[in-house]
Amino acid sequence: MLTSGLSLAETQTPVPSISHPISAQPTGAPVVFDEQTLFFIYDTIGAFTPQERAHAIAERLVRLANDPLVKIYPITAVDRETTSELVYGEMVVMAVTDRDAAPTGKTRRELAQGYAQKVQSSLVTGHEKFTLRSLIVNIGLAILDTSILVILLLLFSKIFPKIYDKIEAWQGTVVRAIKIQRVELLSSDQIAAALTGIMKTIRFAATATLLYIYLTSVLGIFPWTHGISMSLLTAVLSTLQAIGQAFTIYIPDVVSIVVIVIVTHYIIKLIHVVFDGVRRGNISFSGFYREWAEPTYKIIRFLVIVFATIACFPYIPGSQSEGFRGISVFLGLLISLGSAAAFGNIIAGVVLTYMRPFGIGDRVKIADTTGDVMVKTLLVTRIRTIKNVDVTIPNAMVLGSHLINFSACARDQGLILNTCVTISYDVPWRKIHELLIEAARATTHVLPKPESFVLQTALNDFYVTYEINAYTNEPNRMATIYAELHQNIQDKFHEAGVEIMSPHYAQIRDGNKTAIPDEYLPKTYRAPGIRIDGLGTLFGQAQRPRSGDEAPQS
Repeated sequence: MLTSGLSLAETQTPVPSISHPISAQPTGAPVVFDEQTLFFIYDTIGAFTPQERAHAIAERLVRLANDPLVKIYPITAVDRETTSELVYGEMVVMAVTDRDAAPTGKTRRELAQGYAQKVQSSLVTGHEKFTLRSLIVNIGLAILDTSILVILLLLFSKIFPKIYDKIEAWQGTVVRAIKIQRVELLSSDQIAAALTGIMKTIRFAATATLLYIYLTSVLGIFPWTHGISMSLLTAVLSTLQAIGQAFTIYIPDVVSIVVIVIVTHYIIKLIHVVFDGVRRGNISFSGFYREWAEPTYKIIRFLVIVFATIACFPYIPGSQSEGFRGISVFLGLLISLGSAAAFGNIIAGVVLTYMRPFGIGDRVKIADTTGDVMVKTLLVTRIRTIKNVDVTIPNAMVLGSHLINFSACARDQGLILNTCVTISYDVPWRKIHELLIEAARATTHVLPKPESFVLQTALNDFYVTYEINAYTNEPNRMATIYAELHQNIQDKFHEAGVEIMSPHYAQIRDGNKTAIPDEYLPKTYRAPGIRIDGLGTLFGQAQRPRSGDEAPQS
């Protein structure tokens, strides 16, 4: 019946499709089977577009390729009234219309027969991949690929550890430190560690490449996973191609960035030479102090780097993209919000640098902290107290607090150290002046010139306050100088037999021992006795005796 159907179809005249006029240059949908384009579909049948028809035909071909009887039942072309159908047994694989044939320049029948041969050939080729013989060959190839991979990985595990050990053995002999005169830039340990890291990176890259080649090769052997293999291969190749194209496109920009970096590097070197000369005293500018050289160099270097970064920004790959700009704005916002205090300290550090309120080694008092300045940076000032405690103070706090510099005038004019004693009114003030000046002269690190002097700062209810002022050029030894000065004052006053009435005594002195220590008193000293006077003496008048012979007058 199939043969008679074909004879009847051959006697009929093909009738063109009335519902689908032929266009001059139609756009076709490819029918892809086994990663090959067999032909194109141009016509729309019912609600099915050319793309939907092509997809359905490809699915039918895949089902036929998995049919073991495809060699027994061939694909035949059968003509109908308006179409020619490709039939496999009782299944209609596809239909060919006049519009499908028009772009090829063939009749519908000729085109259908040609399609039948192509489909038959493709199915036979595809079916051969699923035979037992092909499966055995594919498994053998997969085992061979796996064996090669295992052998190479075992070689890696043998070779690379020996290379690591060899590099370690070369330390100090083949691998030597890099030095410029006496300055060691890179030690042999650092160079060996870098070489070992490079070899480990090469091993990782080689292993990853082998695994990728193995996966694509093994997956490509079997027809069921051939598509996955092609996807992996296409993904990597497309990525490498995109990277290569991007690199080619951005080569001029990269060259521009390299030029800007090189020019900036030599500009910074030139600036460093100038300010290093200022720091050494070889170059001088009117009104510019030598201690300003280092911080000024750092500020100018920072500005140069900022300008170079701004110049490089347009040449950075992807800098014009919206994502890059968004990230830049986000990072700028984070920096502005999170580093406000840091920038405040930097500005305060710059102001303090050019104000010159103190230098390294100066004895200062900032707020409640007294000590020697050890470190002065753009962010903080570090002070070491007399108890060897390091106190780090932010520069913003230093600028906002009152600051006392004990060393500013000590080198040229001397620092005046002063302390007070209180002595009762019964001791002549000239003697007190003399004793205090002698105590100052006996103190270490007190200058003989200018001479020490005494000020009477207060006349109190019970005593006079005397202030001794002594010059020193060692402000960093203030604590020990004060301690020795106080010791000498005690010694001089006790040797002279003068009591230091601080605190003052509010008691009857008769019968009490003097407040001077025993070693300063004579050996014959005895505490005075208690004196008893009459009431008349106490009130300043004598009692008049009463006469009993005197009679009262009437």
